[in-house]
Amino acid sequence: MNNPILKRPLGAAAAVSVLALIAACDATAPGAANVQNAAVDAAENNVVAEGPSAEEASAFIEEVETFYREFGEYSARVAWSQATNITYDTDWLVTKVDAEGTEMGVKFANRAKRFNDLELPAEMRRKIESIKLGLNLPAPERAGAAKELAELNTRMGSTYATGKIELDGEQVGRNDLESMMGTVRDPAKLQDIWVKWREVPVAENSAGTTMKEDYASMVALSNEGARELGFDDVGTMWRARYDLPPAEFADETDRLWGQVKPLYDELQCHVRAKLNEQYGDEAVPLDQPIRADLLGNMWAQSWGNVYDLVAPGDADPGYDLTALLAANDYDAKKMVETGEAFFSSLGFDPLPESFWERSQITKPRDREVVCHASAWNMDGADDIRIKMCTKVNSDDFQTVHHELGHNYYQRAYKAQSPIFQGGANGGFHEAIGDMIALSITPDYLQTIGLLDETPDASKDVGLLMAQALEKVAFQPFGLLMDKWRWQVFSGELTPETYNDGWWALRTQYQGIRPPVERSSDYFDPGGKYHIPGNVSYTRYFIANILQFQFHKASCEMAGWEGPLHRCSVYGSKEVGAKFNDMLELGSSRPWPEALEAFTGSPEMDGGAVVEYFAPLMEYLEEQNADRTCGW
Repeated sequence: MNNPILKRPLGAAAAVSVLALIAACDATAPGAANVQNAAVDAAENNVVAEGPSAEEASAFIEEVETFYREFGEYSARVAWSQATNITYDTDWLVTKVDAEGTEMGVKFANRAKRFNDLELPAEMRRKIESIKLGLNLPAPERAGAAKELAELNTRMGSTYATGKIELDGEQVGRNDLESMMGTVRDPAKLQDIWVKWREVPVAENSAGTTMKEDYASMVALSNEGARELGFDDVGTMWRARYDLPPAEFADETDRLWGQVKPLYDELQCHVRAKLNEQYGDEAVPLDQPIRADLLGNMWAQSWGNVYDLVAPGDADPGYDLTALLAANDYDAKKMVETGEAFFSSLGFDPLPESFWERSQITKPRDREVVCHASAWNMDGADDIRIKMCTKVNSDDFQTVHHELGHNYYQRAYKAQSPIFQGGANGGFHEAIGDMIALSITPDYLQTIGLLDETPDASKDVGLLMAQALEKVAFQPFGLLMDKWRWQVFSGELTPETYNDGWWALRTQYQGIRPPVERSSDYFDPGGKYHIPGNVSYTRYFIANILQFQFHKASCEMAGWEGPLHRCSVYGSKEVGAKFNDMLELGSSRPWPEALEAFTGSPEMDGGAVVEYFAPLMEYLEEQNADRTCGW
């Protein structure tokens, strides 16, 4: 497949900070018992009979900040050790300190409730609310609950990362299977790969349970903890993080989806028609949703790998970025250096030497690791790293830029309180690097010496098609992942209906279906990393909106006057300076203020997505004129 566009399976990356490690219960660390004990003693000694005071609130906030700084660094280093070397012992360590960090997070969140009705300065009030909302999965306060929750989370994560998959009588690695989904063109083979991948979530693990059983236990336990904090359930708690009432935020995501849905519907119709030409009526009926295994991606979340089947006939710009990287002697490190150079062109300081010494840029040959790409801030300051199993191809070229976006964001807000060391909302962190990736245009590739000549405007529809197969195709998946979890946490879906509810949403929003019947016994959501990993996914949906909104604002700032999809802000110091001003805020201000500071508007808007893909929309409407669309 020759796909000239850089692509990354959206949602395949994450940012990890000191606070995020504690809040998300990803891992905290051994050797921190003294810090924890001191915090517990302080918690006991601070209980007073009279009403709370501003002075008491200030002292409490300072205590929490100290804990996050000290225990948080232990957390990050143990989490890193486990992610880069999965063994029984590193799993054990992660579970132990995860429980310790969770217990303290629960104590802090419950103590923060004491100040609910106290009038406080805006910054202090925001910190108090952030402490309450900081837990990703809150354990109940009762003895042993945090440890039980930590064990469930560690076991689900390990099951996903190390689950063995057999294909044609041989053990096949996850990375290899993912690659095969993008290159195999035999429907029977694709179906086999797809089904085998989804056997792991229902296979018995070392504890004698399945991921599905562990997930149901996690839901019950964390919902109990959420109710103790005053929330209806975990889903309500997650939505409350977005500076809006939970129900209003859910409506906001629906509004944004409504802006881009017409473009998605045209894309889905066109792709189905072209897949029908490739595979025939039996595999791709024109009056049904598309088979999920035929879209070139293990989860059908992005469709870039079927570009060669659906692209306009004259769309080939005459270059293959993966081949260009190889021809120019790129290795994994050089790809990362190129990403760093982009940020340097905007005026950002170079990455620290420790980044190069401590990052995992390629997959080690001698141990099990988590290959899921992620960016880390180990100490809340300058120890920033990426963890990747980088391959020299177009996908990972874009992923590198995305991950570095996390790192530069982490470094920009290092002067903030640990409580505010995060994105303005979840989507901001994911959007930063992707905004940069939108500037990786043919002109940019020519500027850095990878491309001799840029294609003319007649090739734009093909380039936009490739982008849309990644970004537009992703949008409904990005939305429904958490819609499913909101239904699970609220009790609308039960373990008996987990799988049925999953496929109902996937059909409703994406217009896809499984290649074979999936009974309620399966747990297909568990075949996606972010479900057993308990990583909220709405951030990726929002990021896919914000990156275009950021891109449009950047291009206007840089004085660009051409079509939005041809703009690259490489080398614009003005953009870099204003961008950094927003990044430095972290989460210290409500996200509408941060958004307005950079874009001039406090409202998220999908209009920039529509504008970016306008030439493609026109093409798709022409192609679909005589087709029956919908499902």
